[in-house]
Amino acid sequence: MTGPDRRSVLAGLAFAGGSLAAGGARAAMPRNLRENPAFLVPPFQLGVASGDPSPDGFVIWTRLAPEPLQPGGGMIMAPVPVAWEVAADEAFRAVVAKGEAIAHPELAHSVHVEVSGLQPDRPYWYRFRCGTERSLPGRGATLPLPGAPKDRVRFAVAGCQHYEEGHYTAWRRIAEEPVDFVFHYGDYIYEGRDTGAGSRLMNGRPFSPLRRHLGDEIYSLDDYRRRYALYKSDHDLQAAHAAAPWFVSFDDHEIDNNWANDRDQDGTAPEVFAFRRAAAMQAYYEHMPLRRSSMPQAGHMQMFRRARFGDLLDAHFLDTRQYRSPQARGGKDGPIDAEVRSAQRTMLGDRQEAWLFEGLARSDARWQMIAQQVMLMQLAVTPAGGGAAGYSMDQWSGYLHSRERLLGHIADRRLTNVVTVSGDAHRHFAGDLLRDGGEGRPVAAEFLATSITSGSDGVGEGDVYHRSVAGNACLKAITDRRGYVLCDVTRDTWRGDLKVLDSVMRPDGRLSTFASFVAERGRPGLLRS
Repeated sequence: MTGPDRRSVLAGLAFAGGSLAAGGARAAMPRNLRENPAFLVPPFQLGVASGDPSPDGFVIWTRLAPEPLQPGGGMIMAPVPVAWEVAADEAFRAVVAKGEAIAHPELAHSVHVEVSGLQPDRPYWYRFRCGTERSLPGRGATLPLPGAPKDRVRFAVAGCQHYEEGHYTAWRRIAEEPVDFVFHYGDYIYEGRDTGAGSRLMNGRPFSPLRRHLGDEIYSLDDYRRRYALYKSDHDLQAAHAAAPWFVSFDDHEIDNNWANDRDQDGTAPEVFAFRRAAAMQAYYEHMPLRRSSMPQAGHMQMFRRARFGDLLDAHFLDTRQYRSPQARGGKDGPIDAEVRSAQRTMLGDRQEAWLFEGLARSDARWQMIAQQVMLMQLAVTPAGGGAAGYSMDQWSGYLHSRERLLGHIADRRLTNVVTVSGDAHRHFAGDLLRDGGEGRPVAAEFLATSITSGSDGVGEGDVYHRSVAGNACLKAITDRRGYVLCDVTRDTWRGDLKVLDSVMRPDGRLSTFASFVAERGRPGLLRS
């Protein structure tokens, strides 16, 4: 076996909980291993994925689930060997790495292989085999070497994909885009119960679910596993995973709406909520192409991390849920007060903030991206009937001390190459980042991607919320439609296209570009393209 092949095999088996002895002989394998499993139904029903690329490799993922919605995914409760291979060509004529991993029932028979020993800055193809069954292939890619010349990076920003509220057409369109990676900002699943077949109100408009959740609100590990299986059974979502590597982050609905650190929105005792959070994090890890460094430990996941795209882009991926203080004002939106401004409250926590600040300060890349979950723009929302403006307590506007520290760090160090991407708000937003009070020149720019389906078809620019934020000088564009943001980063410009679908309640909605904006390196803020 060649050096890269052997390193990849060892890495894959070590990650999966097994090992190889010298010369490739098995050692210390599970005693109850099922060597040659047979399936009546193919086990790769949930597709494949790659993620967290590096210059010499990436993670490849799958989960064995011949009957995804049945207990245990329809799998026998025993560890199973899964073979994998990575090729330099789509036809798999030039296999450059291969090995065997163990799909453990403790991890829902998921497999996370950290492939290494590959060449930088190029695509690869991968696939899995279990017994006589073989998965469809996926496409991964490695990053450029740190500091290597790089002229262009293209990627999509997307998330918020409520299963009941539309087709995943946007994921199919992303799969068709020639992107280097996808950033999923969060809300991969929604934790709520089946809302039933009848009509209900959504933002004041009648709505009937297109598809249905199964059962009640989810709490247990089995509940979360089945919800992920339901979502990942969608073929458009599978296509987007197979088309390019992903960087993933969770937001709130992967656990519970608006959770913060050790608190949920219902007032559950923290020591009780900890059980739910641990179950949800395990299920999240089981279904995402994440490295072992993100494997949950004692109800915590290491999710903030960094990626370098040569000399062009440094990407800082944040976690705005695990370390934040509980929302001010009990989470109820409203005016800014002393609690909102309190220096005792944090969005990132001390360790993550120090990590981010240090990374921003030492970067020598042409561009820097802060990829995170919730809006950094400070939008004043004026009530329809008049009165004092209110602010979201779940976004950075509810954590003004943390927001001011971040923007102050960027401004004080004259970092004129920072763009942030985010989501959660179920609308497209594009705008400038101004310091508290909205005065002075822009510090950076923000693209907030709308939802894949959450909010269903929306109403474009005609909703009440659109009118309520129209007076914010920092805001350049907003629309209540579904879609994603397509970013095209070159040496001196960062272009963001706000992609929208005319409908997600019918299949194959028409895709168009609502608006495009450009940030110029050395000139913070957005210009209409």
